[in-house]
Amino acid sequence: MARPDINRSGEIEVFVRVVEAGSFSAAARALRMTPSAVSKLIARLEARLGARLVSRSTRRLQLTPEGSAFYESGSRILADMAAAEREAAAGAAPRGRLRVNSYVPFGVHRLVQLLPRFLERYPEISVDLVLTDNVIDLMAERADVAIRAGPLGESRLVARKLGQSPAVVVAAPSYLKAQGMPLKPAALHTHNLMSFGFVRHVDGWPFLDADGKAMMVPITGNATVSDGEAMRGMALAGVGIARLARWHVADDIEAGRLVLLLEAFNPGDAEATHAVYVGQGPHLPARVRAFLDFLGESVRLA
Repeated sequence: MARPDINRSGEIEVFVRVVEAGSFSAAARALRMTPSAVSKLIARLEARLGARLVSRSTRRLQLTPEGSAFYESGSRILADMAAAEREAAAGAAPRGRLRVNSYVPFGVHRLVQLLPRFLERYPEISVDLVLTDNVIDLMAERADVAIRAGPLGESRLVARKLGQSPAVVVAAPSYLKAQGMPLKPAALHTHNLMSFGFVRHVDGWPFLDADGKAMMVPITGNATVSDGEAMRGMALAGVGIARLARWHVADDIEAGRLVLLLEAFNPGDAEATHAVYVGQGPHLPARVRAFLDFLGESVRLA
């Protein structure tokens, strides 16, 4: 834990100025400090970090690998501080860059349709949207909000539930015409069950048997995909049978592009969708709070 008398933001600002100015003396002039004061501050920073940031063996300022990494992180920290000050000075009005990371199906079938309305409501917010089903580190990826499906692990992050939807087993009419309609869960052993490439919490699909007891059918098939939208596409193409959230394939079922299978044996388990973020209360940026409230009023999953 840093001592309270250490001005870490001040040290970062001086170091960033040195790098951008190209020398201690140029940075000193810009900061209205003496070159020796700048040099001593950088030396004190290096001693505290236990790493050499700047090579002093040549006349031309050169960064060490540690110095380059610290400069990149420091520049982002200063930019975020400046944005926070601008936001506070403006009465915490929603503005600035909002970084959103969403699992692919939700991004494709919900966010892409909702974002135009959000941006129209908050014209001073810009959105940086990344779609991936991989679990991410919000701090490392510098995301303000991550939207994820399924159980949440232990975390210091805050989560807001956006809704939940039951899981269903579906296949395309073309697949069923070629391979036949499975009438019981046990019949799935002879079918092509598609799976996900990322880590799942279970190794099979849950069902109820004829007596209403829980059972698990192993996932066996020749198709593994990276995300739910890819699995939906493979199912529509007739590659195999998929198990997805009902909201994700509801339009396909209604249009007859996909057929519900084994609903009499569906255990009724539901998949929840959460918006996960850092901070809460007065420490939550206005742009993040506005986005979370917008999702809460706009998202419907069934």
